[in-house]
Amino acid sequence: MTAKAVAEANTNIALVKYWGKNDDHFNLPAVPSLSLTLAGLRTRTEVSFEADLASDRLLLNEHEVTGEPLAKVSRHLDRVMRDLGVAARASALVRSHNNFPTAAGLASSASAFAALSVAAAGALRPGFVLDDAARRRLAVLARQGSGSAARSLYGGVVVLGTGTPGQVDSARASQVLRETDWPELRLVIGVASESAKDTGSTDGMKHTAATSPYFAPFVAAAPADLRQAMTAVQSRDLEALGHVAERSALRMHASALAADPAVVYLRGATIEGLHALRALRRRGIAAFFTCDAGPHPKALTHARDADAVAAALAAVPGVLRTIIAAPGPGARLIEDSGP
Repeated sequence: MTAKAVAEANTNIALVKYWGKNDDHFNLPAVPSLSLTLAGLRTRTEVSFEADLASDRLLLNEHEVTGEPLAKVSRHLDRVMRDLGVAARASALVRSHNNFPTAAGLASSASAFAALSVAAAGALRPGFVLDDAARRRLAVLARQGSGSAARSLYGGVVVLGTGTPGQVDSARASQVLRETDWPELRLVIGVASESAKDTGSTDGMKHTAATSPYFAPFVAAAPADLRQAMTAVQSRDLEALGHVAERSALRMHASALAADPAVVYLRGATIEGLHALRALRRRGIAAFFTCDAGPHPKALTHARDADAVAAALAAVPGVLRTIIAAPGPGARLIEDSGP
């Protein structure tokens, strides 16, 4: 007997950065964050509970994955099962595919755990409906798999709070703008590597928090960054939002660079991308730098300038290709079939 469901979720990029945790056990963020869910950068995940499987299996981009990544998926399936009040489950075959580089600093874990949460719920509970209440609950569960995954449950611009240590439900994601509310917004990505990064985000933020003298000031500055960004979003002020996004990204990376030893995600293409965007601004083109825990320079800009920004990033040595992304939708259930 088999129960199966398929879900899709888009990645999101933080404009006010999430970096650090205030509760490792419940994966609560140390700082509030604001993100943009991106159309076109997608994880599609199928969860199939099969009675004749001896143990859980994970296929990522058609390759068998074992070890800790598989263990994390198994723990997450159990987490969703318990939350739904399901007494037991069969072993699962999980097939997941990203249409963008994996573990390379483009928040693939965000879309992955968002899609996994929705697909698992759809397979465990026949007739499952992803309504507002279910989305809020799954966002809490997804956050425990990957902190930024909570934001991928929602489309458009999303905020994620810090929560209270020891209270698993306290860090919640909520939608600030739907993907249709600011349709002119664009994020241009300069892809600087197709490979997995050397230091994962969780390890990088833990090491930064433990050893960097700049981590505490980064945490202290984050609430003001969020307030300013929220004001800019509500008024659709790209320049104001862009300045906050660039500042937040550089402060995050400064804290990582000051760790001992340094956590270095930036490459030559990242820094040259920043300079290219500042050169565009001197020409009157609104383009603001951001960069997650990876090497890719990204630009927040307007639809009318996106092609010019993409061309500028494409000309940077080390940039392999560019992606122009509009605001995208939240996670969704594609199909399900109960036992």
